[in-house]
Parts: sequence; structure tokens; C-alpha cells
Amino acid sequence: MSKIKTVFSACALACCLAAGTAQAQTSASDSVYQHAKGNRLSIGGYGEVALTRNFYSDNVYRYRNPGSYANDPGHGRFDVPHAVIYLSYDFGKGWTMSSEIEFEHGGSGGAVEKEWEEGGEWEQETEKGGEVELEQFWIQKSFAPWANIRIGHMVVPVGLTNAHHEPLNYFTVYRPEGEGTILPSTWHDTGIGFWGRLGDFRYELQVLAGLDAMLFNRDNWIQSGAGTPFEFKVANKYGFAARFDNYTVPGLRIGLSGYYGRSFHNTFPHDMESDGQVNKNVKGDVYIGAVDFTFDRFNWIVRGNFDYGYLSDAARITSIKNNSGGGSSPVKRSDVGKNAVAAGIEAGYNIFSQINKLDRSGQKLYVFGRYEYYNSYIPDASQAKANYTAKNRYAFGVNYCPLPQVVVKAEYSKRYFNKTTTDGVPYNDEPSVSIGVAYQGFFL
Repeated sequence: MSKIKTVFSACALACCLAAGTAQAQTSASDSVYQHAKGNRLSIGGYGEVALTRNFYSDNVYRYRNPGSYANDPGHGRFDVPHAVIYLSYDFGKGWTMSSEIEFEHGGSGGAVEKEWEEGGEWEQETEKGGEVELEQFWIQKSFAPWANIRIGHMVVPVGLTNAHHEPLNYFTVYRPEGEGTILPSTWHDTGIGFWGRLGDFRYELQVLAGLDAMLFNRDNWIQSGAGTPFEFKVANKYGFAARFDNYTVPGLRIGLSGYYGRSFHNTFPHDMESDGQVNKNVKGDVYIGAVDFTFDRFNWIVRGNFDYGYLSDAARITSIKNNSGGGSSPVKRSDVGKNAVAAGIEAGYNIFSQINKLDRSGQKLYVFGRYEYYNSYIPDASQAKANYTAKNRYAFGVNYCPLPQVVVKAEYSKRYFNKTTTDGVPYNDEPSVSIGVAYQGFFL
């Protein structure tokens, strides 16, 4: 908890510094609709490339027996984490359509091939990993700036990263690790939303298909529960999300967001009768609360977040999951904790602001530092411990912006652990070096 208090203190200090500012506030929303304003048709997107060298073992048992893998060689990973295409159209009379197609890790691929090594047999091969997702697709009716109704598949703006997930909204090469570990990122789901802007406040309320507790796990808490292995999203239970942002202080945005939903009995086939009512009273209520801020003024950008979550009946759900599924079942056979937490803060200063020629050219060079603490598995007294899930991470580096839409990033980072294994053996530190390049913008 001392780590969390440290982050809270830093966040409070940044807010106090921002309180004396008087410059006009710009909107921080990264909604597709916000980008599309002013044009009937809007086409754009964002993408990022990341090159990383990790100086630690990638063995799957490195947390179970850390001493055995302390001297393992490092490993490298080159990736295209996200490549996104926006497409929006304003039909007029307040009706708008927007969509976002995302290729994660380069998308996926498959092919039919003739295997000469196996007597000329035809086989279907998986050519590469990755995902292609329809991250947003909704139709909206706008009555006024303060009253907009949206139906379809949309981003769930719980936490800083989900609300502002584009690559120019964080300094690190990859998305912030803490929120991306315990929450879906980018969290997107199907439902109905109401949002608007009134004075210095922006608000959003959503009713969504519920999470699936059978997909929760120890390493990522509820993250997998927002997805579905089926052609449809099971909606036996429902979730409710809300977000409020305030822009009263120039240069400062403060956000508060949360989620509530029941996650058990949200499976296919519906399991209320098939289990003989043994688990009738298991609810799996998910509560999430998050506060975040962005301060952008005086050539500084400071961002911070704190997220805390609670899952009821965690021990019972763990027992049910570990005794279910098998074979090709999508059920996650893993413990799930009753709580999870993520807290982080980053700050960067534009040093080109002190060089007149570079400042006039519009180029920026931010030198930044980031620290975060997160834990995806906080068990109750009856559950097994797993100390490796409580992680710290710091990073420092640079962001060079030759143009407002393009950024080149470089960082050194280290993930480390305060706790040891249950046998008292220290976990190994996990340092890495990463280089990335990203863009975001609209072409039409």
C-alpha cells in the first residue's frame, strides 16, 4: 500500500500545480465522433511499431522457480501492436455512423498448403498470430451537445488508457502496463450509451453486455471476460459503465470512471439449470472505480491514474472454473482474486521549448519518466498466494515529435518485485530497451 500512497501523493502534487493555471482548455477526448466533426466523411486511424530487447528469461516457469532462470539469455520481440482504421460518416439531421477496425500484432493469417514432407497431404496452416477486431461500430443520434444517444459496439471508457488509448496519449512505447494488465485494453463492448458535454463537464453512461466470470484469471483479473469465443456476445447479465471528466482548470482534465456488473451465469449455454442450482446464489459482482488526470501546460505533460477493483465470490468462482471445461472449452482454469489494483504516473518536459528555432518549427522532444504499481491477483484468506502478480515498473526515455501526428519513442524500463516466492526466493528483475514509432491522424 505504500507504493499506492506514493502515487497518490504525486498525483495530488500535479493537480495542485495545475490549479494556478489560466490558459484555455482543449478537449482530450479521443472519440471517433469527436475527430469526425466538420466533415461528412472522415477517414483516419493510428498505428505503432515496437522493437524490444528483453534482458531476462521468457521461460513460462520463471516465476515458479526464479533461481533456475536467473542466468537465462534475453530475448527480442518486434511487433506491430496496433494498426487502426477509422471510418465515420455524418448522415445529417443528427445521425452519425462511426467504426474502428483494429489489426493487433499485424492481424492473423492462414493458408491451405500441400505438405510434401507428409506425402503430399493438403493441410490448413496458421501462418501467423494476431487479431483483427471491430473495435467500434455504432450509430448515434445527436439532439444537442449535451444529449447524444449511441447504440452499437463502443469503447468502454473506464480508466485512463481505455478513454485515451491512442499512441500520442502516453509516453511509453507500449500502452501503460498496469491498466492493460487488469482491465480489457482497449475495452470495447456492445450496448447503449448516452453522452454529452455541458460547460466544463463531459459525461458518458453505458449499458452493456456483462462480463463472463468463467474467462477471468490470475494474471489478468477480468481482462479476458469482456471478450467472447462465440459469434455473439452472451448477455444473460448486464454491466453499467460511467465516466465524468472536468475541464474547469485550464490545462487540466480530471476524470472519474467506474463499472458495475454481474459476471456469473453469463455463459453459453445458460448454466442456471445445468448445475442443479448448486451455484444459484453465486453472483460474481464486479465493481471498478478509477480516477485519472492529464495536465498539459508550461511545456509539461503529466498523467496519472489509480484503479481498484473488487469481485464477489472470487474463491467460489475459482473452484468452479478449476473444475470445469477441459478439452477445447474456453473456460480459464486459473484462480481469480477478489481484488486488483493499478496505479501509475508519468511526466515529460518538452526541452525543444527552450530552443527558439526548434520551438518555432513545431517540433517537440519530451524527456519523460514513468512509474507504476499493479497487482492482478489479491486473494482472500482462503485462496492460494501468488506473489509474482504484484509488480512495479519504471521507465524513462524520450518522445520526439517531428510533426503533430508522428512520434518516435525510445525507453529503458525495468519491472521488479517487492515480494519473494512463498519459499522466500527473490524474483528476478526484468529490464528491457524499446524503440517505437507511431502516428495518429485523419487523412480525409
